[in-house]
Amino acid sequence: MTQVEAPAWVPMTEDERAQFDRDGILVVPGVLSAGEIEVGRNAIQAAYERAQQPGGHGLNATGALHQLSAVTSVPELAYLIDHPVAFKYIWSLLGWNIHIYHSHVDVHPQIHEKQKEWWHWHQDGGRQNREIETDPRPMFSVKLAFWFSDVSETGRGNFTVIPGSHKTNWLPGPPNRGVPWPQPEGATQITANPGDLVVFDRRIWHARSDNYSPFTRMGAFFGYTYRWIAGRDDVAGLPGQSWFDGLDPVQKQLLGHCPEGDGTGDHAWGHYPETTPLYGALKERGLLDSSIPALIP
Repeated sequence: MTQVEAPAWVPMTEDERAQFDRDGILVVPGVLSAGEIEVGRNAIQAAYERAQQPGGHGLNATGALHQLSAVTSVPELAYLIDHPVAFKYIWSLLGWNIHIYHSHVDVHPQIHEKQKEWWHWHQDGGRQNREIETDPRPMFSVKLAFWFSDVSETGRGNFTVIPGSHKTNWLPGPPNRGVPWPQPEGATQITANPGDLVVFDRRIWHARSDNYSPFTRMGAFFGYTYRWIAGRDDVAGLPGQSWFDGLDPVQKQLLGHCPEGDGTGDHAWGHYPETTPLYGALKERGLLDSSIPALIP
């Protein structure tokens, strides 16, 4: 496991909060150190190579990997889930009663043959976008995307968004995904360097550009939500892994195993903040800002 030297915990700034509320996305340069980039890139590359072996996860038709349950699949990435620079955006926005519900590592090498144009635009959250009736729907979750490759130019499999669309429930599109359709108005390919971070509201309408460049797109994505929302990641067996005991209580909470919890829904509902590790960590540092509802016990 990789340990990072943690700076003092600080909340996101008011300017960042205002920008996130307006755009639904933040691009934060230089979050990872050179050493952290190397560790992450090597771990994801090894996962990509394992997927190509018989009995491995397997790649799609263009040779790309979309591996779910990032830390279960690639334990070396556990240092990212509460990274001291990136994690502040999560607890500043969502508070202390949270876990990672959905995560994945992605590798997209160069595509050599022109692909059929599919409509990939979507909001995260699955059935939340069918079964929640409010307009706009609740944020519910925030995602961190760490970049381990050079996507500083467009056309490299870039994360593509419509800034400000996170408060729009519906996006005009084709009758089915296979019908050719123009890109939506305002679509923007996000450019980033290795080590940069993208923070985004799950509701923002997003897609990915095809990668016809010689650069392999490589990233790790972690979606955080409230503990009373069921997780999608495969984490039940993590306590049986040899490396799991080396995690601290906050990391275990984020991976679905609250050490002080009793395993009941009551605890996941946040009824016992004093025995929830992230609450304790924030309280110890004087960061339970009463002006932010999610931080109030």
